[in-house]
Amino acid sequence: MPARTGETPRTRLHPGAWWLWSLSLGTAATRTTNPLLLSLLLATSAYVVVTCRPRTPAPWARSYPAFLELALAVIAIRLLFTVALGSPVPGSHTLLTLPEVPLPTWAQGIRLGGRVTAEALLFSFYDALRLATLLVCVGAANALASPSRLLTSLPGALYETGVAVVVALTFAPNLIADVHRLRAARRLRGRPDRGVRGLLQVGLPVLEGALERSVALAAAMDARGYGRTAEVPAPVRRTTAVLTLGGLLGVCAGTYGLLTAAGAAYGLPLLLAGLAAALAGLRLGGRRSPRTRYRPDRWTPRALLVAASGMATAALLTLAATADPAALHPGVVPLTAPTLPLWPAAAVLLGLLPAFLSKEQPS
Repeated sequence: MPARTGETPRTRLHPGAWWLWSLSLGTAATRTTNPLLLSLLLATSAYVVVTCRPRTPAPWARSYPAFLELALAVIAIRLLFTVALGSPVPGSHTLLTLPEVPLPTWAQGIRLGGRVTAEALLFSFYDALRLATLLVCVGAANALASPSRLLTSLPGALYETGVAVVVALTFAPNLIADVHRLRAARRLRGRPDRGVRGLLQVGLPVLEGALERSVALAAAMDARGYGRTAEVPAPVRRTTAVLTLGGLLGVCAGTYGLLTAAGAAYGLPLLLAGLAAALAGLRLGGRRSPRTRYRPDRWTPRALLVAASGMATAALLTLAATADPAALHPGVVPLTAPTLPLWPAAAVLLGLLPAFLSKEQPS
């Protein structure tokens, strides 16, 4: 049956498009430490998630706030380590001076306490904000793409690996949903749901629910014939192994060639040949895992545009980081206010395209 949101298999977006879009925004975040651009990336992902995520009560659709909390924790921990352990960044603006603990000679280069400068804190904040933005972009993919639909889109050769990855991806959202449900039940009964006592009394039911879900999942997988393979001729198996291994080696060598100046001539052809060989190997490897797909997701023009908008953002910010590194990596010594570069900011705004293309909510 169609989802309650009114979408059909023809109108919903391919889950791979959401993952490509999210990972591309995360790649763009790794290209800069400018807090204005990173904040724009955060706002872009948040707007698309609020606009396009499903309104069904699926646990994976409510995982985005948890990733925001994780991102804030990353920033706080990084700043705390900078205050406690210091930073190699020199600075002249002292904010406070902590009592310094003397350390033995073998611990040279490490200090506990001492002078805390504004330059060191600002450098740590920029670096932590970049990692936090990457985490939030991954959280956007979790909130927009159904893991079960993503599993059905994988090639047959990656079916077993895909099941393991999907189970891992759905563990955290289901765990968060169980914690929220149990805490709400304790509040309704007038019992504490915070602090060490509340955590201990909530932890056991959550663990019990996780074990029950694991047993139910194992039974469902066994009933559906998970792990059963078809007979494949020996020449096909050998050809599959050669193509897959050779293709992966070609991808590694081609990527290395693109990253070095000396291998720029052969890097791209070798990368494309490796990708072609690896895809052919995966195609042949799918013969050992015969299975049917119910209502398979299609790569529609809208899905291609969603993926292309994210990849365009990543490509343009990579180009901007090469053309004008000072704008995308503002300095902290001396202290200067970061500026917003115009065309990299316009490139980030390309990531808003899914909010206007995805009128129907993904299931």
